[in-house]
Order: sequence, then C-alpha cells, then structure tokens
Amino acid sequence: MKTALITGTTSGIGKATAERFAKEGINLILCGRRQERLDELQQAFQSQVKVHTLNFDVRDKEKVVQAIAGLPDDFKRIDILINNAGNAHGLDPIQTGNTDDWDAMLDINVKGLLYVSKAIIPQMTDRKEGHIINIGSTAGKEVYPNGNVYCASKHAVDAINQGMRIDLNKHNIKVGAVNPGMVHTEFSEVRFKGDTERADKVYQGFDVLKPEDIADIIYFVVSRPYHVNIADLVVMSTAQASSTIINKN
Repeated sequence: MKTALITGTTSGIGKATAERFAKEGINLILCGRRQERLDELQQAFQSQVKVHTLNFDVRDKEKVVQAIAGLPDDFKRIDILINNAGNAHGLDPIQTGNTDDWDAMLDINVKGLLYVSKAIIPQMTDRKEGHIINIGSTAGKEVYPNGNVYCASKHAVDAINQGMRIDLNKHNIKVGAVNPGMVHTEFSEVRFKGDTERADKVYQGFDVLKPEDIADIIYFVVSRPYHVNIADLVVMSTAQASSTIINKN
C-alpha cells in the first residue's frame, strides 16, 4: 500500500485529491494550515486508509522540516508527493502591486514547494523510487494582464519541475507537473481577499473545471506503470482557450 503526502489539503484540488486517493487505497499524510479541516478529513477517510495530519505553513522552513522528520513509523516512507499548496494574492498592474502580496505568492508557490520537496526527496533517492507531482498552472505557460508576479511564481514552478526531473533522473524518481486552467475553488476568493461576489463572477457563464476533475487526472498520473512518467500536463475546460480567452454564455 502506497503513502502520499499532499500539501494544501484543506480545500480545493488538495482536498479532492485526498478523497480520490482514499477511495483508491492510498494512505494519506494530509498537510495544511487549518487543523479543524484536517481533523474533519481524517475522520472522513480513516475508515478507508491510514491517515496522518500535519499542521504547518509551507513558508515556515523549520516547521516543515520538523513535521516531516517527526512522522510516525507507519508514515515515514512517502511514495508520492503532491506539491499542491499555492495561492494568488491581488490582481494588480506591476506599478501598483502590493509587496506583501508578492512575498506571499513567492514564499508559498516557490519556496514552500522547495522546502517540502527538500524534506522528502532524500528518502526517495535512498530507495531509488518515488513520484513527485508539482501542481503548476496555465499561468506558468503564459502571462496575462495584471498577473505579473503570480505568473512569475508559476513559471518558477515550471522551471523547478523540469530541473527536478533532470536532477532526479539518475535516482529513478518520477517527476511531473499538472497545470490546470481555471478551477472553481477558493482560489479567486483568496485572490480578491474575501470578496466572494467578485470571485464568483470569475466562474460564471461557462462550464468551469471542478477540483474533482483535476483529482481524477492526478490519480491517472500516479497510477501509470512505473516506466511511464507524465512529465508535463496542461488541462483547461473546453470553454477556455487561454488565460484571457473564455467562451462565456
């Protein structure tokens, strides 16, 4: 039975992926900042698989290292790492951007991904086996108006994904990215700092992707035979052609 560690599991894609993995019999290490939600997920999934929760912010390097180093024996072997934690703050032109927003996006989307990976990769290189999936974005493949720093952070994820795959190739470790377009999650609510009306408008007028759609794809990626590595996958709803071209009703 495999064990997966998933960051950002308290909502959206991370939560849906945890649910799908539990149905498929994959043991879970659920990571997030909201312990009450982690507890709810543990209650929901523990009848299907073994579940352990880790409460930390991926930006906090020391807590990341301590939490992963302190895993119980039953959870020390991590077969699958899903680097899902990420965020967007603000949608402003570069000249009026909020530097706190910039720090949050770069610290979570880039440095947080690196801290978690650094804490887990050595056990994979020791075993010459493991699978890392980095959750990127179509924003890592193009740049759209007012997306500047968020797009930069996801371009960095794209580069790190490629660099990981190259560096870990000799260790027989699978590395790939899943890059979604627009998915109906808390993403826009966070971006617009709790303005739910503005956030809801982002997803109106077309059949938007759901977190479960991405979870299905992530499971497909991890369930391929070991000699098959899906290195880089981009997925959008049928209505979306790019970050700025969406066929709305």
